Amino acid sequence: MFEDLIKEIERLNGQSVSVPIDSDEKGYTDKQCPSEECEFIFKVNEEDWKNIFKDEAVWCPLCRHEAPADQWFTIEQVEHAKAEAFAVVQGKVHNALKSDAQKFNRKQLKNSFISMSMEVKGGFHRTYTIPAQAAELMQLEIQCEKCNARFAVIGSAYFCPACGHNSVTQTFSDSLRKIKAKKDGIDIVRKALIESIGKDEAELTCRSLRETCISDGVVAFQKYCEGMYEGFGKIPFNAFQRLEQGSQLWSIAVQKGYNDWLSDEALAKLNILYQKRHLLSHNEGIVDSQYINKSGDTAYKEGQRIVITDKDIDSLVSSLEKLSNGIKSVCSNV
Repeated sequence: MFEDLIKEIERLNGQSVSVPIDSDEKGYTDKQCPSEECEFIFKVNEEDWKNIFKDEAVWCPLCRHEAPADQWFTIEQVEHAKAEAFAVVQGKVHNALKSDAQKFNRKQLKNSFISMSMEVKGGFHRTYTIPAQAAELMQLEIQCEKCNARFAVIGSAYFCPACGHNSVTQTFSDSLRKIKAKKDGIDIVRKALIESIGKDEAELTCRSLRETCISDGVVAFQKYCEGMYEGFGKIPFNAFQRLEQGSQLWSIAVQKGYNDWLSDEALAKLNILYQKRHLLSHNEGIVDSQYINKSGDTAYKEGQRIVITDKDIDSLVSSLEKLSNGIKSVCSNV
């Protein structure tokens, strides 16, 4: 009586349902870090996933969690796959029952004293899967400088998902990008804070944001130099937090220093910003004689507090970009 249903159940036993995953318009597919502490969402180029990535290990671009390639489906993809698999099985069972009902009804004798019929409501259901849709395009597209795998993220990425490589240049570029974004968002932050906590607290917070931009830039360039300097020799503690000492190290290593990549005027401005950063970190921003002597900044007298402006941040980012590009250029030729 239920021949088609029994046959369909037997076919389904041990059979898997494959659910395709669509790539976005640029050829990237969605992935998600399987670590519950991270769950960072990113994209990988579909061709590179097949040709460059290895089955045994993939790395999270944010936290460097390592796991086999089959563990990087997004939560949405998994939920979609479950729903699609259920729909396919449900459709096959429904269609088998409907087929059995039709066969049963055709076998019934017409005009008999007792008649029976079987009804399975609804039309035939689909027995195919619909692909999981790709998430929106991500803003930052990256190609690993070591293995050439292409991936995309929103925000920052520190590691290549294909080989786990930590890109010093990419990390530094992301740091400068975040500094620019922080500076550009200060007016929006001020407006929101004035409405919630008042004008005085809003100004204090925005002033602090500008000041952290200077500190963030100096630290980012220090880490960049330390990473690029590997193989040239031992680095004295915090040497790249000091412009003169850092320039001397590069002059020894590659026969070029900061004055080869920056004008005298730009280097003097950068020195002032480095000294301002030192004041903010160690003297609450209050000017002392040491600051005046080391920076040559005559705009302040002892006892005053320094002020960080948007122009200061723009100047810092511009100079650090020029220095990093110069260092990258000579290091690539060594």
